[in-house]
This record gives sequence, C-alpha cells and structure tokens, in this order.
Amino acid sequence: MQDAQPSRTALAAAMYRAAHQRLEQGRIFRDELALPIIGADAQAHLDAWAERKGRGMRIFIAARSRFAGDKLAEAVAAGTRQVVIVGAGLDTTALRNHNPDLRCFEVDHPATQAWKRERIAEAALAIPQTLTFAPVDFERETLAGGLAKAGFDAMAPAFFIWLGVVPYLTEGAIFATLGFVATVPSAGIVFDYANPAEQYEGELRVFHERRAAGAAAIGEPWLSFFDSDDLAMRLRDLGALVIEDMGPQGLRDWLGGPSDTPAPRHGGHILYANWPA
Repeated sequence: MQDAQPSRTALAAAMYRAAHQRLEQGRIFRDELALPIIGADAQAHLDAWAERKGRGMRIFIAARSRFAGDKLAEAVAAGTRQVVIVGAGLDTTALRNHNPDLRCFEVDHPATQAWKRERIAEAALAIPQTLTFAPVDFERETLAGGLAKAGFDAMAPAFFIWLGVVPYLTEGAIFATLGFVATVPSAGIVFDYANPAEQYEGELRVFHERRAAGAAAIGEPWLSFFDSDDLAMRLRDLGALVIEDMGPQGLRDWLGGPSDTPAPRHGGHILYANWPA
C-alpha cells in the first residue's frame, strides 16, 4: 500500500464480502455489517463492480471468512479469550462480537485503520468495548511490539485471523509473524496463501498472472507464494501440531460443489494451524 493511504486491496476484499451478501444472500458467510461498512458510495455501484469481477474470487473470500469464523468459534469454546485480526482492513469480526469475555485486537497500518474508523462513524456503527485498535507500521514496529502496547497478553491463549495479507509480504515478514504466533500458548491461526505461478495450469495460470499484475499496478504487489508441502513442513518446524490446508478441491468439497470433475490441485489455499499449550 502507498504510505499514508488506506489499502485498496482491503476495500476490494470488503466489496467482495458485501457482494456475497447481496448476490448469494450470505449463503456461505453471513455478515450483516458487510454492506454498511463499505459506505453508500461503494454500495451504489456494487452490483456493476461485482459483475466485472466475476464469482470465483467472491466465493473464495466468503469461504475464507466463514472458515476463520468457524475456527475462532472452536477456539473460544475451548477457552480462548483473545482474537487478533492482523491486516484487518474492513473486517467486521470484532464489530460483530457479542461475547463480553472475548477481547478483539485489530492490527493494521495506521492509515488503513484511520480510514476504517471513518467508515465505522459514517455507517453509525458502534465500537464494542471489547475491541482494541492496534495501529502498527510494520516497517518500523513488530507485531509483538504493537500488540504489547495495546494490552495483548502474550502468555494467554489467542486466535489469529490473517486473511488477504500473506501474498503481499516477504517470506521473512511472514515467518516472523508465524514465529511470534508459535510463542503464544494454545495459539491458532487461519491465513490464506497461493501456490507459485509455475504450479498453475492453463486458464488458471493466466487468471493468476492477471490478478498479480493488477495488484502490482496499484502499488500492492504480490511477493510470496508457497508450495503446500513445503509450507506444511515449515509450520511443523515451528511446532504446529494441527495443520488443515484446504486447497481448491478441499474448498469445493467443503462448500458442497459439483463432484463430476476434479478441481485443480493448485490455486488459492485457506490454512489453519495450531500450537500446543
């Protein structure tokens, strides 16, 4: 993202979530705040925007939000009382939290976070007492440092939601974050990632390269991709005990999609990992 400017990809992700509410009636992921948070101007041209963008990415983004929400609910049921949304953008998880015992920390670049506060105010949405904003400029500060200043308890269990962020970071930054998560007792995390372009085939590779070029054109280039087996090995090296990696076929099966033709092996993935107490 450009310095002192909110993330354009954060707005796009929010638009996809809002479009899912309108076009699929929130069938995969229901979020009553998805439309209000994007603002009246964005709502006015949402249908035309969604038609240009197509359905595939909209369904993927709805699915990753649903998957993260389901895993968070499991963690809370097991006793976790802290959730950290890293690169929160216009995510509404914390705004929809009705559990007074669940502390929510939103971590994002200060410019994007200021923009989100404007969107919240314009939509006349309430900021729950359980929500703490933790502005972090990752060029100058670590996730651990930013969370510590916000009152996060690194010695208590926590769940991390990290959606739509990994491709935009260097491998060093990605594994620095995962390394910190691994130090938190009973930590869990959901994030998404993409396989390298050379693992894609045919039209899927063309689509992947077109999206990557579009991200670069707005100053938010994709920097990191992962082979799934290698990523799982590196997570185990960090001590992860459970790894659930849902690629295109797993995603199709989870959503109850058609089974007459196999889905491609490579593409976008949604991954859950957790660590021992």
